[in-house]
Amino acid sequence: MKVAKVDSAFWKGKKVFLTGHTGFKGSWLSLWLASMGAKVTGYALAPNTTPNLFDVLEIDSLIEKSHIADIRDLANLQKAMSQANPDVVMHMAAQPLVRYSYANPVETYATNVMGTVHVLESTRSIDSIRATVVVTTDKCYENKEWVWGYRENEPMGGYDPYSNSKGCAELVTSAYRQSYFSDSNSTNKVASARAGNVIGGGDWSEDRLIPDAIKAFEANKPLMIRNPLATRPWQHVLEPLSGYLILAQALYEQGSAFASGWNFGPNDKDNRPVQEVIDLLIAGWGESVSWEKEGLEQPHEANLLKLDCSKAHSRLGWVPKWNLETATQKIVEWQKVYQAKKNMQEVSLSQINQYMSAK
Repeated sequence: MKVAKVDSAFWKGKKVFLTGHTGFKGSWLSLWLASMGAKVTGYALAPNTTPNLFDVLEIDSLIEKSHIADIRDLANLQKAMSQANPDVVMHMAAQPLVRYSYANPVETYATNVMGTVHVLESTRSIDSIRATVVVTTDKCYENKEWVWGYRENEPMGGYDPYSNSKGCAELVTSAYRQSYFSDSNSTNKVASARAGNVIGGGDWSEDRLIPDAIKAFEANKPLMIRNPLATRPWQHVLEPLSGYLILAQALYEQGSAFASGWNFGPNDKDNRPVQEVIDLLIAGWGESVSWEKEGLEQPHEANLLKLDCSKAHSRLGWVPKWNLETATQKIVEWQKVYQAKKNMQEVSLSQINQYMSAK
């Protein structure tokens, strides 16, 4: 198998419409695309935490245009995308939290399902678009607590509103692909991407393991963990982002052969319990920090979740580069340098370059 790479030459000068560019993953992707010479137009809500990676990396100064707007507003989204006249669309805007979805199901479905409809509908009238990647999640699958990984042809499902809404977004993407983006009636090729649990430096999101850990460590308080034995496919943020970029390259250059769903997860050995991730982070932090199990009753969350990424390995040539030990090391490095008030754009670009040159 020939290992595929993110091709800087491909992205130079490409016009990219990126939803969710103000979020954690979106900020990393905006920086990566801008560093390769892509002309990025972002469309997303304003960042909802202080600090946030979008402002820390000064993404606004790096991209062509930043629309602070809502994907639930179809008319506004259509206007912004039409003005951008992009070559590639990357749809990452979402309501991404399980527990928030229990409290706010209508918002979650409106954003994750109808938001996806709005993005795909907006692409239909723009002839310049050659590739669209819709990002969902590993939680889109009907979870049966299997010990083996879910493949791309497994049934969609989802117990909670968040997971279920992402399964719905996958079904929407499939329906639009078959109805409007087949070989006969469109040059735009549409794929979906399902990533694992993404971690990395600069994540200040609410109700996520790594941000909660960093906050506790910095405050010298024990980290409270809901379910220390829950197993997830952990991966550094640059892993799935590289998959999205390689997938978009393949869609653009080779067309409908790649217009389908794709898993981008870690190697099997990095499907590990929450407590192992935190123990690695604690070891890297190097100070007297600890964790405790939270005693409160919790809403349902899957205990075991794995992805089978054989399709991406064999057909796209995408393979993970950084294992969990490296990922946690990079997080600690990033956060320590941030504490020292260094230039985080330079630090983040350095990590991107390290990732791109890794074997």
